[in-house]
Amino acid sequence: MTNSLIPVILAGGKGERFWPLSRKQRPKQFLSLDGSGKSLLQATAERLLSVAGGWDKLWVCTSKILAQGVKEQLPELPEENLLVEPEGRDTAPAVAWTTLEIANRYGNDTVVGFFPADHWIADEAAYKQILEDAAKLATQKEAIVTLGIKPNQPSTGYGYIEQGEAEGTFGNSLVYRVNRFTEKPDRETAEEFLNTGRFSWNSGMFVFRAGVVINELAIHASEILTPLKEQGVAAYSQLPKKSIDYALMEKTNLAYVIPAAFGWDDLGDWNAIERLLKGDKANVELATHVGMDTQGSILYAEGEDEVIVTIGLDDVVVVRDRNVTLIVKKERTQEIKQVLKKIQEDSRFTHLL
Repeated sequence: MTNSLIPVILAGGKGERFWPLSRKQRPKQFLSLDGSGKSLLQATAERLLSVAGGWDKLWVCTSKILAQGVKEQLPELPEENLLVEPEGRDTAPAVAWTTLEIANRYGNDTVVGFFPADHWIADEAAYKQILEDAAKLATQKEAIVTLGIKPNQPSTGYGYIEQGEAEGTFGNSLVYRVNRFTEKPDRETAEEFLNTGRFSWNSGMFVFRAGVVINELAIHASEILTPLKEQGVAAYSQLPKKSIDYALMEKTNLAYVIPAAFGWDDLGDWNAIERLLKGDKANVELATHVGMDTQGSILYAEGEDEVIVTIGLDDVVVVRDRNVTLIVKKERTQEIKQVLKKIQEDSRFTHLL
């Protein structure tokens, strides 16, 4: 890249809506869900390597329980570039701590990018071009640049970013000031957003100079920044659980958005598999499946010798993984997290988490 960028992969998520395949020790980012054979984490690292210029400038922030798994998945990642949170406190502490560590090593003018470990990107060339444009903007201005995804449907599963005043063109990208962030809307509101042409989906990807965000955190989230500056990672137990959107992005006046179209999916639940792999087939079959009058369904089995047999099913997800079989209507996959809360409360089943 013309404009150097230190990419950070946020790899501490649980991926609960992909249970039972995704579990505590083997969350979604460690899985291969697109048929490529590479885990989502490995695919994310691979496409960011050329952005970083090699493993020495690629960083990963993860949780204590997943650190060993990250090392196994990314054996070339330098030990000093792996930041391990002692406990999960959402994305604001992760971003704040990592940004401070990068500023200490490389300086406040270092351009940093944060990227979730579990996204799917179709057009990597377009993706890298937009990252270069974002880095150019962050280099030239006091800017926290977020990548917005141009919506193709009124989704209620994503947060939205409203474009404000146009800031100009940086590289090949049109840039806008952010007018506001909106949490996941209802269907009617999402349709209104889509019709205006001014809204993007919030991808959760950010690019900025380290010093800019440190200064903004000092203003808007000192309860997170100050303990980290004074105590480092030892401060984690006293930090509030806050997302970076809530702690900073919804409050700062330095937020900019680049509306982008590079083929993106956040792989939020089992229905994402259908979006990636369906084609013109009756079902998505990642299993040996014998079916009668079954259509519009997603069928997954982890074991090669396991067979899923269905009769007369429409629009369901069937997942077989080790000691659990999940059967759920596609429209209700978001409720898997609620089932996991019940399982967590019952000592007979906690080993299934």
